[in-house]
Amino acid sequence: MVEYEVRAWRSAEPRPRGRELAWHIASLAADPGPVAPEVADLVADRLLDDLAVAVAALGRPAPAAARAQALPHRMAPGAPLIGLGTAGVVSPEWAAWANGTAVRDLDMHDTYLAADYAHPGDTIPPLLAVAHHAGLSGAALVPAVAVAYEVQMALVRGICLHEHRIDHIAHLAPAVAAGLGTLLSLPAATTYQAVQQALHTTTTTRQSRKGAISTWKAYAPAFAGKVAVEAVDRAMRGQTSPSPVWEGEDGVIARLLGGFDARHRVMLPAPGEGCRSILDSYTKEHAAEYQAQAVIDLARRLRPRVGDTAGVSEVVLHTSHHTHRVIGSGSGDPQKYDPAAGRETLDHSVMYIAAVALQDGEWHHERSYAPERAARPDTLALWRRIRTVEDPDWTARYHHADPARRAFGARMVVAMDDGTVIEDEMAVADAHPRGARPFDRAAYRAKWDALAGPVLGAEEAERVAGLVADLPALGAEDLRAVVPRAPAGALGPAVPAGLW
Repeated sequence: MVEYEVRAWRSAEPRPRGRELAWHIASLAADPGPVAPEVADLVADRLLDDLAVAVAALGRPAPAAARAQALPHRMAPGAPLIGLGTAGVVSPEWAAWANGTAVRDLDMHDTYLAADYAHPGDTIPPLLAVAHHAGLSGAALVPAVAVAYEVQMALVRGICLHEHRIDHIAHLAPAVAAGLGTLLSLPAATTYQAVQQALHTTTTTRQSRKGAISTWKAYAPAFAGKVAVEAVDRAMRGQTSPSPVWEGEDGVIARLLGGFDARHRVMLPAPGEGCRSILDSYTKEHAAEYQAQAVIDLARRLRPRVGDTAGVSEVVLHTSHHTHRVIGSGSGDPQKYDPAAGRETLDHSVMYIAAVALQDGEWHHERSYAPERAARPDTLALWRRIRTVEDPDWTARYHHADPARRAFGARMVVAMDDGTVIEDEMAVADAHPRGARPFDRAAYRAKWDALAGPVLGAEEAERVAGLVADLPALGAEDLRAVVPRAPAGALGPAVPAGLW
């Protein structure tokens, strides 16, 4: 790996392009190195994971509206929409929009946590859409996904956006542009322009994940993917972008990410080394914010000891700064205790999640968020007795330099009315690579069967899973066929009309 220092430059300083982060990223995209077999296998697993959560979300409001926006933009060859298959083929940027929204809606696909946050599986829908439109094979898609994961995760390790209240799609869009550069075998000079345009147009604030969280949370990564596709198209037509977008005197570092004294360090593979960061990411077993995954598993483990939650006087979750401030009581968001809050807010309330998991001993992507479930009087009583506190030890473990020692969980202390105290802790979720039941190919397939099988039917679910398992060997037509078609009844009710 090669470490690059990224800082703001004064306009009068010499600015050789070879020192710019966008150029380093574009150079990697142009020469990504070999793809290891285990990387190719995990790319296939993550594609199936994305499709699983997208199919399960097809009838929900945001995916349905995104699909309605996309359908008027039909194009040949174009790219198929999840749920419609070849019956719904649209231009690739609109396929990226609709499919990306469906993938993100349930908050149930993969994650990477370091200095910042990422759902690197959000890179797959735009890459797949462009591969379909360009008539490319699975063998072309695999290294492109590996590059996109590498770039997004490198940015997440090296540049903290959350500290400056910038939303994490600012790391996603450049990663998609880089992956598209690899997918399309573009010269580094072209990808360089696209990476910068993608960042420039997707640097937004974190209000999308604060307070009463809106449906935009599902759209935001899809927006980044769509914009990245458009940026690549412009760059291929010879158009240029704001440069240097990270380092410039009015660039994102100088004005948004710490100013001229800030120093960020981003590590990328050396030439010929290959992209392996996807192996450090992890998927979700439960449809909730990643930092709640271990809390759900911990609550399930403690439930038999706690028994009737009517006897609970208080629950305190000792956890990291990020968990306390983002999804805990330290956020200061009263909406995180509001039974009328939408699903998007509830899945960012670790207090709600802990209450339901303690009572039910399970987590379900629909039942656990049902309005009647959130409004249950016994749940409300327990929910309002749960709070988080920041523990410096958990914060240190969250940011530990050794990935093998990072922890994203909590210590749960349950105080009972009779004076009994029940406590336990969990560092990582059961499904984490270091957890009790690390996800493997069989687990991805089980998740697919559980989420997509009831929607698609056994025959279609089996067809798609069989294709994805052989991803690197798929030709262009077979790659196109991995996009499933669902029965019309699975697509939800008609959405209100818009402009087109």
